[in-house]
Amino acid sequence: MHIPAARTAQHHAGRAIAARGLNHPLAQALLAAAVLTAAAAWDAGHRVTDIHPPLTRGGKT
Repeated sequence: MHIPAARTAQHHAGRAIAARGLNHPLAQALLAAAVLTAAAAWDAGHRVTDIHPPLTRGGKT
């Protein structure tokens, strides 16, 4: 449960930042949500590589 939520929150934050800029209130709120879900995943025992698998040589997971 933690991994999909963290990944989704990070994608939403990234899209908001790209569309509206880092200083936009929506982007900041989504970035805060991404931080909280990533922290929850970490606390549940997941590691960064669980959320972001390493890229292969071709650039795809």
